[in-house]
Amino acid sequence: MDLSLQGKTALVLAGGRGLGAATARCLAREGVAVAVAGLHRESVEQTTTAIEQDGGKAFPLVWDLGDLSVIDAKVSEVEHRFGRVDILVNNTGGPPTAPAAGQDPAVWSSHFRAMVLSVIATTDRVLPGMKAKAWGRVITSTSSGVVQPIANLGLSNALRLSLVGWSKTLAREVAKDGITVNVVVPGRIATERVHAVDQAKANREGKTIPQVVAESAAMIALGRYGRPEEYADMVTFLASERASYVTGAMIRVDGGLIASI
Repeated sequence: MDLSLQGKTALVLAGGRGLGAATARCLAREGVAVAVAGLHRESVEQTTTAIEQDGGKAFPLVWDLGDLSVIDAKVSEVEHRFGRVDILVNNTGGPPTAPAAGQDPAVWSSHFRAMVLSVIATTDRVLPGMKAKAWGRVITSTSSGVVQPIANLGLSNALRLSLVGWSKTLAREVAKDGITVNVVVPGRIATERVHAVDQAKANREGKTIPQVVAESAAMIALGRYGRPEEYADMVTFLASERASYVTGAMIRVDGGLIASI
């Protein structure tokens, strides 16, 4: 299937590792020039190098999403290198494992800034360029916790859910401009983040990692954790011309984990 992505420009937030890195590489294989943004230089350079070794086009962008003051400068750098952003993949690191109750308001504020306000502000910065082209894709990664809250991930469950309401509202506002806006909900994908969550559960319950993984896999219809590449394939499809009639949607990539309809 021709995804008609050749020559497009993408900005992938938190693209140095995990789901972001897999997405950046998948987009690049379709001919997209990718700006790989992330907090740590080593990881974004590693993703960029992998893309270039595969024959793709990319550059690393060291970016602290918690610092809203740098958004304009960072996006301007992408525009200078590759042109206006056609595809924005809003991916952020997850907050620490913690219950919903008893968290310091300063902790909520800090993670809200890095996980929610950064996404909203970055999207607002690239929307004029998308409108000028009458084409754009805004794809926001959340978590299965926005549908089925995950124990001991109180911060993540609450903050990521706010992005769902924002995304659905934005989808109706910009549809007339040729821009689609969707949310992707990953289940248990085999990333460092999920391993850390499993480790925390193992420590909390006095179990081994293999025990925790086996219990989690037993709750998934397909009986296994997903691969980052499987998640990236869905994001890349949503970014493509083939998904031009999909907007305001929340797409699950969870192997059948979420029990609700």
